[in-house]
Amino acid sequence: MNVIEREANLRDFLLQKYFDSSNNLPSWILTSFVITLTLSVLISQYIPVVPEFAAKLQLFGYHLNKFGYCFTIVSLFYFLRTALGFLYYQSIGDGKKWTIFYFTSTKFHFTLSILVIILCITHYYFPIDRNQAFLYYFYFFVFVFVFKILFYLFHRNNILPQKWYYKFLYICTLQIAPLLLLWKLLFI
Repeated sequence: MNVIEREANLRDFLLQKYFDSSNNLPSWILTSFVITLTLSVLISQYIPVVPEFAAKLQLFGYHLNKFGYCFTIVSLFYFLRTALGFLYYQSIGDGKKWTIFYFTSTKFHFTLSILVIILCITHYYFPIDRNQAFLYYFYFFVFVFVFKILFYLFHRNNILPQKWYYKFLYICTLQIAPLLLLWKLLFI
């Protein structure tokens, strides 16, 4: 990130305004990859089993383990949600806000990825009760989810559309529904 953001420190990156920014797409891609990878590492320990349809898949003689399955599902989740978000902004006529949205989303996910990296280090290198930790992780991610919606709603860049029904449509179809699908694919 230091090379992509041209020697900007963490504070400068997080406080940077959209119109002063550069290299938004590479920053977004790198941040998305890191958050996908770290979430997969953290969540993969709690997946009970790899579903039968995924266990039967073979690529070059290799089968998916829990991490591979989790990484595939979380990657598809982010790709699907990103594609639907792009289509959402284009369909309501706010295509120009899409770049501001993913710029703001990059900052949010960058901060979240730092927190998830800390959780991964704590999870794997310190003696903790994994069953009790799962409950704490669940509460943490519920808090992050609610905070993210409030962050998007009240952000100074006005990244969500002005009309309330478009905001409601965004929250239901691009935040809640994909998350429920992700939960179903991973844990049920």
